[in-house]
Amino acid sequence: MYAPGGTGADFVRKESGAMKKLGLVGGTGPESTLVYYRELNRRIHERSGGKRFPELAVESVDLYKALGFVAEGDHEGLEQYLSKAVANLEAGGADLIALTAGTMHVVFDRLRSKAGVLLVGIPETAAEAALAKGYKKVGLLGTIFTMEQDFLSGAFVARGIEVVVPPADHRALVHRRISEELEYGVVKEESVKELLFVIEEMRRESGIEAVILGCTELPLALNAGNCPVDCLDIMELHIQRLVELLEEPAIG
Repeated sequence: MYAPGGTGADFVRKESGAMKKLGLVGGTGPESTLVYYRELNRRIHERSGGKRFPELAVESVDLYKALGFVAEGDHEGLEQYLSKAVANLEAGGADLIALTAGTMHVVFDRLRSKAGVLLVGIPETAAEAALAKGYKKVGLLGTIFTMEQDFLSGAFVARGIEVVVPPADHRALVHRRISEELEYGVVKEESVKELLFVIEEMRRESGIEAVILGCTELPLALNAGNCPVDCLDIMELHIQRLVELLEEPAIG
């Protein structure tokens, strides 16, 4: 079991050599959930020398229902909806749980305070990576909610890292490209060029050293190969952290 407010070391030891079971709250959106599932399996398999796969459970929620709560500012409704998913994963034996979407972290602290197992968040994971790289100023792209609220950027600011968001018209453009295309796995060349232009403008106008890909679908379009600055891919960083935690032995 896990004591709320504790650390990964608070887990009760499982059978000798057993790997912890991970629960994923997915569906927000389906494309990123698929990446989490595929990459976690691939990396654990490779790192174990082809001797094991992780125990995973996915509780998939309705993207439109979840985003409806966010759009209406109904954080209580979103918390209740996602809490059911978290509870189902706990009941299924998950030792740690993660949300597979940046936007859903608007209620992450509420979910974590009530959970009986460790919830591993995206904001702290990404902010620690930026801190380790010595960044002082970074840009942020994501849904309109992620860019205009502080549930993701706050973790960076708390560590002394300035976060820059695009102007209103560019925020609206980025949100449309995510919600109308990337959420469905659609990557258009013209849209990629638009996103790159937004990043370049933040680099030129504000001097950002890196950009936070603050939506787990953005890496479908943006990566280290095409961005004018370093990319802080929240999904990649989150997956790396989950792999590390899955490989740690549970201790009593």
